[in-house]
Amino acid sequence: MTTGYRMIVPVHGGPEVIEREDFEAPTPGPDEVLIETEAVGLNFIDTYYRKGLYADPLPVRLGSESVGRITAIGEGVTGLAIGDRIGCTQNGGAYATHRIVPAAKAIPVPSDIDPQIAAAVMLKGLTACYLAEDTFPAKAGDIALVHSAAGGVGSLLVPWLIDKGVTVIAHTGSPEKAASVPGEHKLSCTFSDLPEAVRELTAGRMCDVVYDGVGAASWSASLSCLRRRGMMVSFGNASGAVPPIAVLDLMKGGSLFLTRPNLADYIATPEMLATNAAKLFGRISRGVLNPRIGARFALTDAAEAHRALESRATTGSTVLLP
Repeated sequence: MTTGYRMIVPVHGGPEVIEREDFEAPTPGPDEVLIETEAVGLNFIDTYYRKGLYADPLPVRLGSESVGRITAIGEGVTGLAIGDRIGCTQNGGAYATHRIVPAAKAIPVPSDIDPQIAAAVMLKGLTACYLAEDTFPAKAGDIALVHSAAGGVGSLLVPWLIDKGVTVIAHTGSPEKAASVPGEHKLSCTFSDLPEAVRELTAGRMCDVVYDGVGAASWSASLSCLRRRGMMVSFGNASGAVPPIAVLDLMKGGSLFLTRPNLADYIATPEMLATNAAKLFGRISRGVLNPRIGARFALTDAAEAHRALESRATTGSTVLLP
C-alpha cells in the first residue's frame, strides 16, 4: 500500500482548523481511477466548506480541483490508461497526495497544457465558460460588469468575454490589481460609487449583465449597474451570502433577471463536461486565455493559502503542491 496524506477540516472555523491526516492510498472501485496528485487548485468555495457555509459531513475533505497521473484503474473503466494525466473539478478530497476520481468526471489534460496551469484553471475556467457561454450567452455589443476582475474566475472571464466582442467593465479592489487586467474599461472605486461610475462610462446605457462573485458587499451596487431587463448573475459569496431577496426589488430595478448558477449543473453529464473542457483548453491553446499562477503553496501550508485568499492578497490563480 502507498502512504499519502490529505488536508481535512475536523471542525468548522478559520484557516487554523485545517489539519494534515495520513492515509493509505485507496484502491479504485468499479468505474473509478486513482491519481497521484501533481497540483491542486485553490478556490474560494473551499473556504465555504471550511467555514460550514456549504454543508458537508465532518471531517471535511477539502478541495474539488486537482490534476495528476493515473496510477490504478478500477473495473469497467474504458478510454483511460495508467499514466494518463487527468483532472477533476468535482467529488471532493482534492487536497491530497492521492485521490479517487470517478471515470465519468475525469478530464483528460492535453499534452500541451502544464499540469499546474490545468489545476489552476479547470474549476475557474469551466466556471468562466458557463458564465460567458450559457448562463448569459454574451455576444458582441453587450456590456458586462465583472467584479474581482483580477481574481481567479475574473482573470479568465474578462478575456473570454473580450474575445466574444463584449465590452467589459472590469472592477477590482485597487488600481494595482486593475493593471493586470486586459481591456480598456477598468474601475477600482468603492461599491457605493460604482453605479455612477458605470453610468458615466456607458453614457447612461448601463450593463446588460453583471457577473458578481463577491456577494453581500456588492449586491446593491450590482443591481444598480444593470439596464432595464438586465441580468444579474450571482455566482459567489466572497464577502458573505447575499441578503434576503425581495422579488419586488427586481421589478423596481427595471424587470431585472436574477440567477444563482452552480457549475455542477453545467457539466452534469460526461458530454457536457467534455464540451466545456474543450472550449476551455482550446482558448488556452489559442492564447485567448493566459492563465497566471500568482502564488504557489505547499499542500501542507493550505491554511496559509486560505488566509492569503480570504484577505484578497492573491491575484490570478493559486496552486497547492504536494
